[in-house]
Amino acid sequence: MRTRTKVAIFAAILSSCVSSQAMAQQAAAQESQSSEDDIESLRAELIRLSQRIQQLESSIAKNAQDTEIAQNAAAQATSIAQSASKDAEAASLAVNSATQVTLKGAPEVKDNRGFTFKPRGRINIDAGLVSSPSSTGADQSINAIARRIRLGATGEVPGGFGYKIEVDFAGNEAVLTDAIVSYSDGGLTLQAGQFNPFWGLEEISSSLHTSFIERSAWTDVFPLERRVGASAAYETGDFMIQGGVFSDNSEDLPNDNTSFDSRVVYAPKSGSTQLHFGGSMHYNMLAEGSEIRYRQGPLVRTTDDRFIDTGNFSATSELGIGLEAAAIAGPFHVSLEGYNQKVYRPGALGNPSFLGASAEVGYFLTKGDTRGYKLGEYDRVKPVSEVSEGGIGAVQVNFRYDYLDLNSEGIIGGTQDSLQASLIWTPTDYTRLLLNYALMGYDNSALPTDTGDTSYNAHVIGARAQIDF
Repeated sequence: MRTRTKVAIFAAILSSCVSSQAMAQQAAAQESQSSEDDIESLRAELIRLSQRIQQLESSIAKNAQDTEIAQNAAAQATSIAQSASKDAEAASLAVNSATQVTLKGAPEVKDNRGFTFKPRGRINIDAGLVSSPSSTGADQSINAIARRIRLGATGEVPGGFGYKIEVDFAGNEAVLTDAIVSYSDGGLTLQAGQFNPFWGLEEISSSLHTSFIERSAWTDVFPLERRVGASAAYETGDFMIQGGVFSDNSEDLPNDNTSFDSRVVYAPKSGSTQLHFGGSMHYNMLAEGSEIRYRQGPLVRTTDDRFIDTGNFSATSELGIGLEAAAIAGPFHVSLEGYNQKVYRPGALGNPSFLGASAEVGYFLTKGDTRGYKLGEYDRVKPVSEVSEGGIGAVQVNFRYDYLDLNSEGIIGGTQDSLQASLIWTPTDYTRLLLNYALMGYDNSALPTDTGDTSYNAHVIGARAQIDF
């Protein structure tokens, strides 16, 4: 082979080798650059991962802290919730067991066990004038008295028991009026203590709800007073029966007097009209050697004068029988009562019978007002429009004929005929103002004139301011 050719071939081979080495070096360089890039990338990724790990560790630590805080908060919230639940339960028990106070004339306190307590009281301030023939010696001046000043309380005890106690402070002395322990079960009521036995509609009705300053004369002249004893009453629908055994008023004890008292009432409704029918019987066995006396004044208690008087006479027992009827129709009411008192005397002495009777009508001048009633007795008048609510209260006019005869079997106690009128203003449920006038006619009066006349008339004016709670 020629030298030139060999050199060319060698040069070509060398050039190829150089070219290959250059390419290899370039590839290596490229590969090295790529590796460095990869390493940088890996380093950056590692740095990023390290930062992420730090973030995660920080987050985990924070989460752990938050979790601990949350757990502590949850535990505290649970404790608070449990405490609140206990407090709520205690509050609920406290509410249930705490006293509840309602206002009805006076505050009544009641707890969830059934105990109740309510104070009660009344004040009656009276003024009166009696004009009769001056020569009788009867008081002719205007007088004023505290007719009643009573304080007491009523309440209930779990198991159907109840109580009432009331003391009257009028007359500058404390006098027990009511002291009652009772038990009720359905329509049955048992009572023991001092209270009014069962003597007719007007007598059994509270003095707070009468339509005149004083009740009819027969309810006062006979000894129909509170007595110590025990009684039972049963109510069913419109029917009621009452009965009891009594001794005497606590101020007159001890003595050997014993009385038996009973009453029956039927009070149906006819449409919107309330009807009332009743009858009562009173039998009083007197202690041996007893004397009794019946006497009566002229409507008001502002005078001590008694115009009819039997004087003292001996007696062994008393038997009283009463009849009663009434009707209430809207603003109108009518009431009729009669009572006969027979007295049994020792030996051959005659047994006198004394009679009392009354007839009454009344009408409300204010629209919507009516007389209150509950089974067996008159109840509170509740004005439709009270003065405290911007109204005028209830205004009522009443008229009554009242008769009393204490002449019988040689006993001359006198007779009293009376025509009476009353005007009553009831501003609120618990306040009343009453104005009365009476024309009294007497025969066989215990207070004769200077000429010996025992038949004459007297004029009476009486007024009362009343409040109760």
